[in-house]
Amino acid sequence: MNALIEQKKSFLCVGLDPDVQKIPTLFLRMQDPITEFTKSIVNATSEVAVAYKPNFAFYEALGLKGLHALDALIHNLPKNVITIADAKRADIGNTSRLYATAFFETWGFDAVTVPPYMGYDSIEPFLSYKEKLTLILCLTSNSGSKDFEERRLEEGKPLYEAVLEKAIEWNQFENVGLVVGANRAEELRRLRAIAEGLCFLIPGVGAQGGSLEDAVRYGIDARHQSALINISRAVIYPDGEFSSVSAFEKAVAKRAEAYVTAMRNALEQSAV
Repeated sequence: MNALIEQKKSFLCVGLDPDVQKIPTLFLRMQDPITEFTKSIVNATSEVAVAYKPNFAFYEALGLKGLHALDALIHNLPKNVITIADAKRADIGNTSRLYATAFFETWGFDAVTVPPYMGYDSIEPFLSYKEKLTLILCLTSNSGSKDFEERRLEEGKPLYEAVLEKAIEWNQFENVGLVVGANRAEELRRLRAIAEGLCFLIPGVGAQGGSLEDAVRYGIDARHQSALINISRAVIYPDGEFSSVSAFEKAVAKRAEAYVTAMRNALEQSAV
């Protein structure tokens, strides 16, 4: 991952969340709208994107058509990117083993998102894939994070900090990462200081109010690496109607490149 960050001078992770209510009309007229839409997103962003993160809900909601589109997407992605299954799955050990098999072997993803709250035995099957990355939900970008993640334990520390400590403990094969929201700047900075070597997947920039500059400044490690900043709606749904696929791809590329330029500028400023 860090080699790709260095090569592309980018932290961009593109969230591939195809919503049929938002997809431009020109794709809806095609035989396989989801496949063609996501293919165009990848065509427009592959030069600057380090990772792609399909959210399984958008595909599963469409039944078999959605799963076929997801399969086509995975086979069409370029080789020089990280693929993240945003599935948020973990369960008792034998079920998690099948989830891990599904995401890492059947689908062939490089990484997967998992909740930690059923404990180590629910996470271990994912960690046993030493060459794959397991991204543990730590402090998410949604407002409901205060219901549990921010609750303080008896010893006074918030629950998300206990999750961080366990993630560090479980990182025996250096294949553990964390999901930390960009709209939690102070917490992001503190968590990065504690977990210097872990990869951070950072959602929440754009529609959820997170600052791109804060995501770069506080999310990267001391080597200016180990962070993937996810942008979904703000990249894949540019404003306006489009008369052709090429016009749509140009608009998407413009947005992606603007975000990457802003990332590079924020990185320069953080080094001053």
